[in-house]
Amino acid sequence: MRRIKIGLAAIAMSMGMTQAASAGDYSGNFMVRVLAAGVISQDSLKSLDSLSGAPVADLRAAGFDASVSDRLIPAATLTYFLNKNLAVELFCCFTKHHITLKPPPAFAALAGKVADAWMFPPALTLTYHFDGMGAFKPYIGVGAQYIHYFSESTATNTLGAGSVRLSDSFGVTLQAGMDVKLGNGWYLNVDVKKSWLDTTATWRSSAVTGGDIKAKADIDPLIISAGVAYRFNLGDLFGRRAPALDPLK
Repeated sequence: MRRIKIGLAAIAMSMGMTQAASAGDYSGNFMVRVLAAGVISQDSLKSLDSLSGAPVADLRAAGFDASVSDRLIPAATLTYFLNKNLAVELFCCFTKHHITLKPPPAFAALAGKVADAWMFPPALTLTYHFDGMGAFKPYIGVGAQYIHYFSESTATNTLGAGSVRLSDSFGVTLQAGMDVKLGNGWYLNVDVKKSWLDTTATWRSSAVTGGDIKAKADIDPLIISAGVAYRFNLGDLFGRRAPALDPLK
């Protein structure tokens, strides 16, 4: 909860900074977005080490699978424009998800939520913003996403584990979106990001197997977001930009 409060405070501070600027500016070099984001895990189980003595190939063939829950969360982005078309964007949020084990009927007693974890999933992208379309500013981007998992728990613990640990994830991210001018530096924004990454979950001292259970799964989140954005000159907070840098339309 402390980390969530810090994150929300940072968003509030960013919005306060935009208000401190003299006025919104569509040729400004900085943009803050506040968003509602749907995090959709397009997941699949890649491997599952021995469970009740069965080898991996038999477990996969028997129909074991797992899923990661979807969430609707608040999020924010900070964007710095290098010139009128190129920008660097940082996306960030905090979200909590659970992992549900889906066994075949012969192992039905193991079905249920086998892990809960908080995630810190920042994504950094280089974006290209198209111009010459009036109020519409579409963009595309490419970059990377990193997910740090913390505060893991065994949830309903159908595996009878003493603890669970998720390895951090790193992968490629693609992005597409659009800003629509509202006036005075404000925009509406819609955005889609797709990442490809995986994690390894390790359940320690399972009562089911008498040892550890390890599973590797693709997370591959799809993040669909919408919200408002405000663009301004970052230099307005510390003094005007040098004339040579104007404009960034």
